[in-house]
Amino acid sequence: MASATRTWSRYEGRARAVRIGFALVAVVTVIGSWAWLAETSNMSLQYVSTAPEQLADLFGRMYPPDWAYLPNAVAPLAETIRIAVVGTIAAVIMAAPVAYITAENTTPNKATFLLGKLIVTVSRSVHVIIWALLFVIMFGPGALAGTVATAVRSIGFVGKLLGEEIEEIDFGQVEGIRATGASPLKLLLYGIIPQIKPALVGISVYRWDINVRAATILGFVGAGGIGVQLFEAIDSFAWRTVSALLVAILGIVLVSEGISAYARKKVR
Repeated sequence: MASATRTWSRYEGRARAVRIGFALVAVVTVIGSWAWLAETSNMSLQYVSTAPEQLADLFGRMYPPDWAYLPNAVAPLAETIRIAVVGTIAAVIMAAPVAYITAENTTPNKATFLLGKLIVTVSRSVHVIIWALLFVIMFGPGALAGTVATAVRSIGFVGKLLGEEIEEIDFGQVEGIRATGASPLKLLLYGIIPQIKPALVGISVYRWDINVRAATILGFVGAGGIGVQLFEAIDSFAWRTVSALLVAILGIVLVSEGISAYARKKVR
């Protein structure tokens, strides 16, 4: 008697139908959104054909870069790095207790858990430029507003990832230390922190790398850094100065990326 031939399939019929349904919903959503924008916002592709010509004209005005301006950019670049460094350190310090109450296995009660989630959500939901605008109004233009904005924006990122790391720890070690009669502080210092220390270093360095990039545009709203000079150059149509500043910013970002990658590799 011949055996029935079986055909291997990655997904069952029901799972395949669900995936196809999601794909169709995504396609319809994209098409519908495009049609709505084209109708209500006058979004048009009429200038797409001339875009290459305009881009070539812009590059022509930006070349060659005004290298003589770069000495004037050293201090703003240094300020940008300081904003990122201080903002990241402040964010890690403030995010540590947030992560503790956000993790389900360490939060004292439901109220503190919801409070931690609220802080994480609010911090991550508002863009750093919006935070910078708010703090420029509060503290006036300058590096202080940019530093505070960077820190507040980073709390949610660090708190969320660090809280997830706390939830993954081996809680048996914590219980063993608790059995010795250790205080809550010692439980934290000897039971939790040693298990999350590599993740804490990696998350902090990664966030610093992100903050270096974000700090380069804070000057557009008066929050200090190289963005102030970049905004002034664009506003005055000094395109050769703009290209020199962009090269300088690219260099700083590449250096920060290299440092971040090296540090994350060392803590793995």
